[in-house]
Amino acid sequence: MAVWTRADKNGQLDLLLRDRWIRVAAELTREKLTLTAEAEVTGQGGNHWDYNNSSAGLRNGMPNGNDPGASVGNPGRGPPSSQEQVQNHRGRERSGSPGRGGGSRGQYDGNYGLNSPGKYPNNGTNSDFVSPGSSYGSPGSSFGSRQGDLPVSLDGSSEAVRKVRVVKQESGGLGISIKGGRENRMPILISKIFPGLAADQSRALRVGDAILSVNGNDLREATHDLAVQALKKAGKEVTLEVKYIREVSPLFKKPSLVADLPWDGVRPQSPSYSGSEDSGSPKHSSSSSSKDRKVISLKMCFISRNLTMPDLENRLLELHSPDGQHTVVLRCKDGPTANSWFTAIHTNIAALLPQTLAHINSYLGASASTQPHLKHIGWLAEQVQLEGGRQQHRPVVMALTEKDILLFESVPWSRESWSMPLLTHPLLATRLVHSGSARSSPAQGSDLVFATRTGTGRGIESHIFRVETHWDLSSWTRALVQGAHAAAELIKEVSIGCTWNRQDVRLTLHYEKGFTVTREPADPAGGAVLFRYPYEKLKMSADDGIRNLYLDFGGPEGEMVFDLHSGPKPVVFVLHSFLSAKLTRMGLLT
Repeated sequence: MAVWTRADKNGQLDLLLRDRWIRVAAELTREKLTLTAEAEVTGQGGNHWDYNNSSAGLRNGMPNGNDPGASVGNPGRGPPSSQEQVQNHRGRERSGSPGRGGGSRGQYDGNYGLNSPGKYPNNGTNSDFVSPGSSYGSPGSSFGSRQGDLPVSLDGSSEAVRKVRVVKQESGGLGISIKGGRENRMPILISKIFPGLAADQSRALRVGDAILSVNGNDLREATHDLAVQALKKAGKEVTLEVKYIREVSPLFKKPSLVADLPWDGVRPQSPSYSGSEDSGSPKHSSSSSSKDRKVISLKMCFISRNLTMPDLENRLLELHSPDGQHTVVLRCKDGPTANSWFTAIHTNIAALLPQTLAHINSYLGASASTQPHLKHIGWLAEQVQLEGGRQQHRPVVMALTEKDILLFESVPWSRESWSMPLLTHPLLATRLVHSGSARSSPAQGSDLVFATRTGTGRGIESHIFRVETHWDLSSWTRALVQGAHAAAELIKEVSIGCTWNRQDVRLTLHYEKGFTVTREPADPAGGAVLFRYPYEKLKMSADDGIRNLYLDFGGPEGEMVFDLHSGPKPVVFVLHSFLSAKLTRMGLLT
């Protein structure tokens, strides 16, 4: 019985999220990897948190080239009226700094209500998103307590009213997002300012500004929709009358960006945001104070390096989800640290393999003799040929039963997914033809690969698979070789109808008895045995790659030509497997 080792590890890593690196605290335990957001790493685009929760155009925190830009209604985040982005360019918000009259830094896109239970109702739904230390509704705050008043007062603030002239760009619009409206008993508030666009370039607007008027049109009592229409129809030059509302700045809190990383085909809802952003009706109780954290189960994840992203500095780790749909990219401070983290995560993933085998065998009903029994399973990177002679690797799951090799796009957690492999090859008709370095001579940093060849009716089908470690390489090499030998002992006999000397005959290969040729019977009783030879009598075997198999046993028949009526390679490969299994059993092969 294998004794599995496990590693516990923690430290700081960088997480690639929407083309930016986010500093996270990583904690590795026996079955999980926990990532907790700390800060953003300085890089292109500035040094601030990028909190724009829209996942459109993103896959696993990585861009897939389908960025549709910002939209009025973000699917999965409430109805279209929940958030209006008065711009047509997806960007990152930058709130004002003290030098610009701003308060906090960051891009906020949370779903936070103004009211505590029993206070100002929002569309019939109460919210308890009020921290004990907040001043919402306290005697000194400017939040109204009467049912008909705006909870946020425009008159109680000591901030001055400002007029700001903004010239729209040809693309990008104003470059702001707004919240609030009369129906929510809030003023029209700037919730985002997108870097590089018109509002940002004015250097005069900040998150938390209430828009009092647009080109002279009063918005103090406007609904959200009216404010959106006023901003859209404002023309190229827009004059905004604004006033900073200091009390609302706590509303624009950082949402759980890391916690919302998609994984396992499910994009989890952050406790901080479900429901309509601007309706003031969040569906969850107060949990915004919890840390921005993602807990990833390691069972059947795929840890790799240099697979989907170039890594010239040897610092990156790629963690692929079991469903094959998501990838988390982590960056370490240097190569040795990356090696240490990779080894630790790989070790813990490997230690969980017995659980996966037990789960799949339970739904396959492996206790029944008629059902397949899973022997080994794991992720590999298959080499794929592209146009122009280029090559790339794609992650695949290989599963070995007692008789077959199966390839899947993702982990087959159910009987239904098990029934739909990418391909299936018999172990008996498959050879392992290479195991080791991808180069002719081993070199540091060279890929570790193994190659298989399978005899099919169409000829020989070859596959090359990359593995991540020497342990993986030895595990798969052993599983394939031993699996083919075990299949030979289990199946024992393969036969095929063919033509010899213008007679319809049946050629049978038996693991113990060797070759038998019988006349195809006209009735089920069976045909006469024309001849029988053990394996040691075989002098020569060959095929034409089309339909003929040539066997010479040194007998009076001479060279025998069997027309198999199909490709001869499956029979040739089965013959090789039987011979290899017999020689290994006799101790002549190791």
